[in-house]
Amino acid sequence: MPRANRASRLTGLLTSVLLLAAAAVACGSSDSDSGSASSGATGSSASAGAFPVTIDHKFGSTTIKAEPKRIVTVGLTDQDAVLALGKVPVGTTEWLGGYKGAIGPWAQDKLGGAAAPTVLKDTGTGPQVEKIAALKPDLILAVYSGLTKAQYESLSKFAPVVAQPKAYNDYGVPWQQQTEEIGKALGKAAEAKTLVSGVEAKFAAAKKEHPEFAGATAVMATPYEGTFVYGSQDVRSRILSDLGFSLPKDLDKVIGDQFGANISKERFDLLDQDVDVWILPDAGPAVTKLHSDKVYADLNVVKQGREVFIPETSDYGNAVSLSTVLSLPYVLDRLVPQLTAAVDGKTSTKVEQPAS
Repeated sequence: MPRANRASRLTGLLTSVLLLAAAAVACGSSDSDSGSASSGATGSSASAGAFPVTIDHKFGSTTIKAEPKRIVTVGLTDQDAVLALGKVPVGTTEWLGGYKGAIGPWAQDKLGGAAAPTVLKDTGTGPQVEKIAALKPDLILAVYSGLTKAQYESLSKFAPVVAQPKAYNDYGVPWQQQTEEIGKALGKAAEAKTLVSGVEAKFAAAKKEHPEFAGATAVMATPYEGTFVYGSQDVRSRILSDLGFSLPKDLDKVIGDQFGANISKERFDLLDQDVDVWILPDAGPAVTKLHSDKVYADLNVVKQGREVFIPETSDYGNAVSLSTVLSLPYVLDRLVPQLTAAVDGKTSTKVEQPAS
C-alpha cells in the first residue's frame, strides 16, 4: 500500500464474496451506513457528447455508456478528483482514517450540502465487494490503487470499473493523469484539464520563485521497519520532482517496480542528498531516534541541517500522502517554506514542521 506503515498491499479477493455481491445487488442493503449517501449529489452535468467513453487501464479497457450518478471510489485518493469535478461519491475507501466520509479538510467544502459518502474499508483482502454492490454504483473508480485482476473482474460484475493505468507501478499514477482519467469517466475531460493546469501553475510559480530547487537533490523517506524510501513513481516523490528537485540517481534501481522499499545502512548514500524529507510519526521522539543512528547522523544532510520533517498523522502529513489535485495546494503552502530553509544548508534558517 502507498503509505508503508499504515496498510499492507491488497491481495487476491475471495471468490465467495461474489455470491454475497450478487445477493446485495438483488436485495439491496440493510446496512445503516449505506443509507447516509444513498442519494449522493451528482453535481454539474457532463459535457455534451462525452458518452460513451472508453478508458484504457491495466486490465484492458472499460466503456462508460452514460453519465455516472452513483460513484464509488476504490482508489484510495480518487475521491478528491471526483469532488473537484463537482460530484460527490456515494462510497469512498478509507485509508488515512479520521475524516468523515474519507474527505480531508482541503476538500470538505466540495461536499456542499450533500451527505458524506459511505466509508468502505480494506482489511487486506481487497475491496468490500458486497458493501460496494449494496451501494448500487454505476461507476467504480480504482485509478490510484493496487487492484488485482481477480478483484477487477469481481467488481466488474455489477458496474464499470476504471482500474489503475498500465504504464505505472501500482499506486504510481501521477496526480495529473489520475485527475484527467477521472474527468473522462465523469464526462468532464475539459474541466479536469483546467483543474490540472491550475495546480501545475502553482508548482511553476514555486519553481520560478526558488530556482535553487532545480540544482538540488532530494529524497522522501519514513522510518518504517527501519528506513523506507519512496521511489520516483510514488506521489510523494513526484512533489519533489514537480518542484524541480532531482531524485537520487540509483533510487529506482534499489526500489525496483514498487512505490518504495526499505534500504540497508549500506545504501544510506541514498539519504545523503541536498534535502531529506522525512514523514515521521511525531515531532520529538522520532527525530531523536532518527539522529541516534550514527551512520545516518554522520551524513552531511544531517550535519548541515538539510532535513524537513512532516508530521505523519496531521492534516499536513495526510495531504502529502494523498497528493491530489485538491490536497497539493494545501501541501505547497507548508512544504515550500520548509524546503527553502533546508536547501540553503544553514541550520539558522530551519523551519519547524507545521502543526497541521
